[in-house]
Amino acid sequence: MARGKNLSTPARRDVLKWSAAAALSGLAARPLLGPSPARAQVQTREADVIVIGAGIAGLAAARHLVALDYDVILLEATDRIGGRVHTDRSLGAPFEIGAGWIHGPDGNPVSDLAKAAGSPTFVTDDESFEVFSPDGTRQSRVDVFAAQERLERLAARVDATFDRDRPLSEAIRLLDPSALTDPLTRWMLSAYTEFDTGAAIERLSALHFDEDEAFDGADVILTQGYDAIPRHLAQGLDIRFKAIVDAIDYEAGDGASVHAGDAVYEADFVICTAPLGVLKAEAIAFDPPLPQAMRASLARLAMGNVAKIALKFDDAHWPVETQYFGLMTGEKGRWNYFLNYRTFSEENILLGLSVGAYAAKAEAMHDAEMTADAMDAVRTMFGRDVPDPQDVRLTRWSQDPFTRGAYSFAAYGAKPDDFDALALPVEKTLLFAGEHTTFRHHGTVHGAYLSGLEAARILDEELWEG
Repeated sequence: MARGKNLSTPARRDVLKWSAAAALSGLAARPLLGPSPARAQVQTREADVIVIGAGIAGLAAARHLVALDYDVILLEATDRIGGRVHTDRSLGAPFEIGAGWIHGPDGNPVSDLAKAAGSPTFVTDDESFEVFSPDGTRQSRVDVFAAQERLERLAARVDATFDRDRPLSEAIRLLDPSALTDPLTRWMLSAYTEFDTGAAIERLSALHFDEDEAFDGADVILTQGYDAIPRHLAQGLDIRFKAIVDAIDYEAGDGASVHAGDAVYEADFVICTAPLGVLKAEAIAFDPPLPQAMRASLARLAMGNVAKIALKFDDAHWPVETQYFGLMTGEKGRWNYFLNYRTFSEENILLGLSVGAYAAKAEAMHDAEMTADAMDAVRTMFGRDVPDPQDVRLTRWSQDPFTRGAYSFAAYGAKPDDFDALALPVEKTLLFAGEHTTFRHHGTVHGAYLSGLEAARILDEELWEG
C-alpha cells in the first residue's frame, strides 16, 4: 500500500507537558467494513496524523498533537466544526441542536474550556420544576419526591439483585411491576433514565445502565452558545471541510491512506472520531477489516436518540421563573420534558424533548406534524388557548448520515469493556476516539474531549517511534 513517512525517520518530537487540549466527535463517512474498492487517487497529501472528524474528540486530539509539533490534517465531512455540538441562534437565544449542558461542572474539563473560551454559564436548578399528569393536573412536590425516592430504591435493588444481564424493563417488572404502570414513576423512568441514555428502558442493560461516572455540581448551560468551545479548540488547526471519508487502508509500520472521495491523504497514524452510529452503519471501509473483537463490541453497543423542538412565542404562557416542566404523557418518551428559556434569556422559548423509542417516531414526522404533537403537550400543561408558536426549530440526529443518533449507551448484552475496547490501537497505526470509546463518561461532551486527549497521548507516548 502507499505509505506515509517512515516512522523511524523523523526526529522525536519536542514533547510538551501533557496538557488538556480539545475535542468531541463529529464526522462521519460513507460505505462498509471490508476492503475498500479500487479508485483513482487524484490527490495525495501527507501528514504525520490524519484526524477524522472535527467534533470535540477530533478537535481535542488534533489540538494536543499540534501542540506536540505533529503535522496534523483534520478531515470533516460537513461544512462546520463541532459535530454534535451545534448551536442555532436564529430564535434570538442559542438553541442547542446538539449538546445542551455541561454535566457536573466541578472538575469537568469542559468547564475549563468554557472559561478559556470566555463563555458565560448559567447554573440550572433541578428543584425548579412542575410536573403535570396526563390530564394537565399539577402534581404535588411531595408526590414527585416520593416517586424519585422510589426510583432510587428500585435502581439500588436492580444493582443488588441481578448478576445476569437483561433489559432494564424486565428487571423492573420482576422487582416492582407497578413501577411500569404508575404514571409518575413511569414518567421519571423516561424523563430521567431514558433521557440520560437516549434509549428506551426496553433496550438498556440492567447491569450497566447507570454505572458510568459523573462530575459533581449542578448542570450548567452556556448562555451564549455551546459552539464557543469547538471554536476555541479549532484555532490554528488545518481543517478540510466536506471531506467525506469512505475508506481507511492501514498497515502496521507502514502508515495509512485515508480516502475521501477522489482525495487520498497519507499519514503515519489515523485517529478516527466518527460517531458510533456511523461505525455501526459500516459507513467507512477498513482494509484490513477491523479486528473481530472490536467489531463484536461495535455490534453490542447502540446509539440512543433524543428529539428536540424549540417553540418560540410572542409571550410566555407559563410560569416564567420555573425552569423545567414535566408531563406524564400517555406514550412513554413523548414530549415529557420542557426547559424554560425565560430562566436564562429574554426569549419566550420552550425547549421540548422526546426520548427513547418515541424520539425516532417524532423524527419521522413532518415539521408541522412534530410541532402539532409537541404543542398538544404544551396545551395539556398550560391550556388549550395557548397560541401556535411564532417560530420553531427541531432536530433529527438519527437521520443525519454523519451521526445516526444522539449518543451511545450500554444496550442489553453490552459490557463496559465494549466501550473501552474501541479505544485500543489497531496495528499501531489506527486509533479511535469519541464519547463511545469511554465507558466512564460515554454520552457526554467531556467524555468525547477526554477520549481525544487519550488517543493523542497513546499515539505520542506508546506508538510514536521517532
